[in-house]
Amino acid sequence: MQMTVHRGGLASAAPGAWLEERAVSETSGISVDPLTPRIGAEISGVDLTRPLSDAQVDGIRRAWLKHQVVFFRDQPMEVEQHVAFGKRFGELHIHPAAPKPVEGHPEILVVHADEKSAYVAGGGWHSDVSCDAEPPMGSILHIHRVPGSGGGDTLFASMYAAYEALSDRMQHLLEDLSAVHSSEHVYKGRYGHSDKKTLRDGDYPSAEHPVVRVHPETGRKAIYVNWGFTTGIVGMKPAESRALLDFLFRHVTREEFQCRFRWRPDSVAFWDNRCTQHLAIWDYYPEVRHGYRVTLKGDRPFGTSTADAGAVRMRRTA
Repeated sequence: MQMTVHRGGLASAAPGAWLEERAVSETSGISVDPLTPRIGAEISGVDLTRPLSDAQVDGIRRAWLKHQVVFFRDQPMEVEQHVAFGKRFGELHIHPAAPKPVEGHPEILVVHADEKSAYVAGGGWHSDVSCDAEPPMGSILHIHRVPGSGGGDTLFASMYAAYEALSDRMQHLLEDLSAVHSSEHVYKGRYGHSDKKTLRDGDYPSAEHPVVRVHPETGRKAIYVNWGFTTGIVGMKPAESRALLDFLFRHVTREEFQCRFRWRPDSVAFWDNRCTQHLAIWDYYPEVRHGYRVTLKGDRPFGTSTADAGAVRMRRTA
């Protein structure tokens, strides 16, 4: 296995981690190669165009939970195969505002940019649709066409690492806070809805979530505010809220929390929205980048209160 060491000189994974990866490979037939010590891994030895065995699904899920985002190469999936792959990991989410141009597949989100584009999907740091009361658990993006001159990479950042890098005092402060996640400022201008009846729920979603989220499967804590959707801290004056959010928006995008993925045709990225953020780099205008995304339904984020922690424990043992 290969591993890239960060600028800060982080040591490679502990021996136990390597043994765990080897066990996953031996039972499922897949290989897992970490990109960095904190986030990201490339998976090989699996064909996503074919039905997956339970062992393969379990191996992919284990790697996904550990590395937070996993990547696959050379996967020429059709739309139906992409949807089938997503359904092996959960029920699929319907976007609250995006058009549904793929007939028969409202769960498909088209990711496209060309010389006519005024914006690019994912052009600011965010976690997908965090404005939903039950935000998506994960997303699976399959890129079909990449810019001929290069570019169009995606950055992913670990919100586990971002939380763990904070001082104890800042962690305790954030754990008692909730934030508002709104969507009208994002979706109204982008999709130009003249009638809210065309929206999934008849309106633009908005929700309050804990600033520090406890992952329901790993039990780890992660920062859960993002530049794209988070508009305020509950119970704070606007100036206080803006100062704290501005700090967090800068903090979560530090380079040592990141990995960078360079797309090729038929590459796939599968990320965990509960503990990552991502940014699509638009450095290829006016060239074309095109693909499709399916998104997995999630559940209500839980914080670190006693009641929330009990609910998380119940989910992990269910």
